[in-house]
Amino acid sequence: MADAVTADDVMRSLTDVDYPADKEALLAAAERRGASPEVLRAIRAVPPVDYRNGDEVVRSLRLDPAPHAEPGAQARTPAPPGISQASRAPQQDRVAGARRRTT
Repeated sequence: MADAVTADDVMRSLTDVDYPADKEALLAAAERRGASPEVLRAIRAVPPVDYRNGDEVVRSLRLDPAPHAEPGAQARTPAPPGISQASRAPQQDRVAGARRRTT
C-alpha cells in the first residue's frame, strides 16, 4: 500500500511556481520536478481556480489529516468539542512508579 501524500510532499513539488497560478500551472510545475503519481493525483483533485499562494493550494488539497493513524481508531484523550483527533497534541504519561496499574 502506498504512503499517504502530505501537504509537504505537494509543496516540495511546487517550489518553482510563480503565483498567482491556476491548476494547470501547478500540475506543470509538479511534473517538471518529477512529482510522484500520488502528488499529481492530489493536485488534479484541487478546484480549477487561480491560487494566490501556496497556503491556498494546501487548503484546497484533499488529504488525510492523520495519514499514519489506524483506520477506525478511537481517540483516547479528551478534547473540547470540535477538535479532531489529528489536531490534538499527544499527552504525556503522567503516572509512573508504583501508582501505575498494569493489566
